[in-house]
Amino acid sequence: STIAVIPKGTTHIFWRQVESGARQAARDLNVRMEWKGPLKENDRAMQIALVEQFVSEGVSGIVLAPLDDSALLRPVRAAAARGIPVVIFDSDLKGEVGKDFVSFVATDNLRGGELAGEEMVRRLNGKGKVVLLRYQVGSASTANREQGFLNVIERHPEVELISSNQYAGATAGEAIQKSEEMLDVIRQADGVFCPNESSTYGMMVTLRKHALADRVQFIGFDASPDLVRALRQGEIRALVVQNPKGMAYAALETLVRHQRGEETPARIDTGVHLLTAENVDDPEFSDLLGE
Repeated sequence: STIAVIPKGTTHIFWRQVESGARQAARDLNVRMEWKGPLKENDRAMQIALVEQFVSEGVSGIVLAPLDDSALLRPVRAAAARGIPVVIFDSDLKGEVGKDFVSFVATDNLRGGELAGEEMVRRLNGKGKVVLLRYQVGSASTANREQGFLNVIERHPEVELISSNQYAGATAGEAIQKSEEMLDVIRQADGVFCPNESSTYGMMVTLRKHALADRVQFIGFDASPDLVRALRQGEIRALVVQNPKGMAYAALETLVRHQRGEETPARIDTGVHLLTAENVDDPEFSDLLGE
């Protein structure tokens, strides 16, 4: 029997870390795993087709990071109807846990956004102009991060949100383009927050190119080698980081436990941390860096 693991996409370094965690779990649990995902995180049709393909092949279980919280519900329900258990990880699905899927294994993304907001307010001493560049419509994980960030900013009347309705898009290339288009508003900003690896990278490239990195308090999300390097150099002031390897490991382990008839929790929180230049080399974080 085979367990299919379907990420949101396969281009971001984040997903390579996820893959390594999933492969480790498959080895430790002695199960066959097939890793397959869309190239880009906006290919809903491709991700739906992959779920349907694995269901028709009759895999024993599916571990899925839905790139759209609504569009993937129908194929997941179809899997459940065929008796194929699904564990959702990384990003939520608008279904019912325990019925449509076995468990949800993820970062507390709302908390991750709050950590970014709290750090932003601290660095701005409670006043200034802030830009939020969102990631992509339909992505539950990043929508929660954005909301967490906004919740904190709203509690500080002297922190003014000057842009929060723009989306970076699915790739770093699109994020660079969008950041360039927003240059006028970014020049007015004291702080900028981006909620995932590709949006953070795109914004970093633009801030660097226009010599704005020193002037803007830039906070991002996720830990690819490029972003960690920029954190060490001070171009990024803080990164909110997840545990992609641990998340994938826990998701696969939860599915296997369920298949073996064990009780499994409905929700598993895999942790979230704020990294700065001061603590990035702490041993407790070495596993979380995409290096």
